[in-house]
Amino acid sequence: MKLRLNKTVAAVASSALLLMAVPAVGIASSASASAKPTYVIGYEGPLSGGNLQLGLNMVFAVELAINQANASGKLPFKLQIARYDDQGDPTISPTQAQSAVANKRLIAIVGPAFSGATAAAEPYYSRAHVATVSPSATNPTLATSGWHNFFRVVADDSVQGPADANYIVKTKGIKSVYVVNDGSSYGAGLASAFATQASSDGAKVTPVTVPGTAQCSDGTASATEYSAAATQAVASGAKAMFYGGYYCDLGLFLGALSSAGWTGTIMSGDGSDSPALVQGTTPASAANGVLLSCACAVSTNKAFNRGFQALSNFSAATATYAPESYDATNTIIAAMKKLKKITRAGLVAELHKIVYKGITKVIRFQPNGNIAGSAIYVNQVKNGKLVQLGLE
Repeated sequence: MKLRLNKTVAAVASSALLLMAVPAVGIASSASASAKPTYVIGYEGPLSGGNLQLGLNMVFAVELAINQANASGKLPFKLQIARYDDQGDPTISPTQAQSAVANKRLIAIVGPAFSGATAAAEPYYSRAHVATVSPSATNPTLATSGWHNFFRVVADDSVQGPADANYIVKTKGIKSVYVVNDGSSYGAGLASAFATQASSDGAKVTPVTVPGTAQCSDGTASATEYSAAATQAVASGAKAMFYGGYYCDLGLFLGALSSAGWTGTIMSGDGSDSPALVQGTTPASAANGVLLSCACAVSTNKAFNRGFQALSNFSAATATYAPESYDATNTIIAAMKKLKKITRAGLVAELHKIVYKGITKVIRFQPNGNIAGSAIYVNQVKNGKLVQLGLE
């Protein structure tokens, strides 16, 4: 089944693809156009394929922050955005990273968005001393691989996975959990962290791997591909299922589970926390009741919400990781403003010291690049819409 995008999102997607046709190196204006130097902040993430919506959420927030900074007239430099489409795929991200670092005006990257793509791209960014500030990559090992240039503005899976497990086992009182991962770096890491904590909490855990179908990027995947997995989940007798993976594959899985007669609780993490989960589920009602956790919050900042809506033509209230992308970009800009001489290495050093009050939280990084703080929110699909229930 092809992931269904509404007309507005489809039009936005087409615009994003057209923008991607512009070579990144050619984005910056010439020095003669202005007395102010021009620097580029890039975004790397999925701007095509099955995970397009998450990428659009992020890239429009990055663009909004850059537009507002330029419009303020307070910068001693100009900023431009460059877009690098890795489709969330670790086999594509190295090429995009190499293209980014080759852009001499590029000073930093917001992203990469996905954990696997980040792990594959980071060696190139690290060697070039390019700061990467991810709004969404949550695999814990990203902060332990020796990349001094790596930062993230959300808590990692070592926080989120156990919090999810405590919510299912302790808060919901469920003692048997079928734990599925999609085989991706992100999905496997989150599911493993969940399973370890759930076992510690006294639950019976059945861990399985059900490989994703390229996040539906080829448009040919269908719920029937998950029929056997759904049947096995029902046969396990578990009262809850935790899914470590992304929304497109989970949507297919939910349709298969509905057909197989699953009646238990279903929970997933931030990779599934998107209205596109409902759009990609047949019947859509099979998504109702699904719990979704995220180290991201729904924006209540009216100014940001208005600006994002005007730029993207869709609501910030349903744009997962848009507020975090906005904060990541503004943190980079705040660090740049503190530098007397702006260099890639200098910006990395300044980000290690920065304290910036964003719209989601105060941004302050630990020495390994992890965000200081660990808030995890839980949402639920109700009548086809995502509703934030509160902190776990």
